[in-house]
Amino acid sequence: MELTERKKQILRIIVEDYIAAAEPVGSKAISAKLNLSSATIRNEMADLEELGYLEKPHTSAGRVPSPKGYRLYVNELMEQQRLSLEETRQINQALHSKMQELDRVIDQAGKMVSQLTNYPAFALTGGTERAVISRFDLILVDSNSFIAVIMTDSRQVRNKLFRLPNDLTEDQLQMLTTLLNTAFTGKTLEELTPELMRVAEHAAGSSYGLISIVVSFAMECLENMENRSVFTAGASHLLEHPEYQDVGKAQRLLNYLSDTPKLSSLPMPVMSGEDNTRILIGPENVAEELKDTSVVLASYDIGDGMKGVIGVVGPTRMDYAKVAAKLSCVAEGLSHLFGQELPPPEKEKTDGSGGNT
Repeated sequence: MELTERKKQILRIIVEDYIAAAEPVGSKAISAKLNLSSATIRNEMADLEELGYLEKPHTSAGRVPSPKGYRLYVNELMEQQRLSLEETRQINQALHSKMQELDRVIDQAGKMVSQLTNYPAFALTGGTERAVISRFDLILVDSNSFIAVIMTDSRQVRNKLFRLPNDLTEDQLQMLTTLLNTAFTGKTLEELTPELMRVAEHAAGSSYGLISIVVSFAMECLENMENRSVFTAGASHLLEHPEYQDVGKAQRLLNYLSDTPKLSSLPMPVMSGEDNTRILIGPENVAEELKDTSVVLASYDIGDGMKGVIGVVGPTRMDYAKVAAKLSCVAEGLSHLFGQELPPPEKEKTDGSGGNT
């Protein structure tokens, strides 16, 4: 059965009223907003329930949205919200501190999102997946030191200065560079150690020592690029929502949020176009602990081929439009922060000398 515009209108009212009050919505509440009789509305609600868009709690004559109903609301009925100028200014002002460490910025962003939404928040920094070294360059500084430069397949470049107890010539360094580019490029982190062991059987002791320290540096770089950092904030906000008055239910979700490996295994959403958000409702979540929960995610660019995700977790009775708008604004702010300077917050002006006034 195709949903009529009237059914969609009734479903939208039920979703938004339930989000606001956390109480099942009856026909009288809807008839107060539509020029329809309670009997007509009850018939439409019965059809929506039969189609799987609504559910009827045993203790109430009203209806609540099902995950299927929330999904239709998010896809077709939800109006995109624009943040006020003041809300946007506050978010940009909170992010406006480029001098801080990356992990501290992201940790603070997670805390801010939790405060803005009154839901638990998490932030992930995602490394490049299955990075490999595409090129080695060794540059002689003097007879006792050289710089190792590595480039990955995503064109990220890392370098390190090595000091040696013995003299090293330009010819020796060129031979090592050739060997490294022959044996160790195009290999993943997991493949480098076996290859290093294989080379050890043939290389001379002094040469193997130099190869080993450069390859160890490459492995350290790849590990850092592939690792994710996870930050969580505001877990106690769960207990403010009636859906989590059941201590057992709340505890399962709290345990999930405190489990770094589980959180870090969340998939990096693939975003397209101008929309950098994604909404997962109830059963759409893979993790068992999230089956009765909704997750709203927004992606941001860290630079150097790295992506991050910031998100909130809460009941399926969530104000998706408002949460998505706030998350999108924060994610865009983080992308600007890591890619270029944010514009100064509205109240900050600079005089001709560059100082604040």
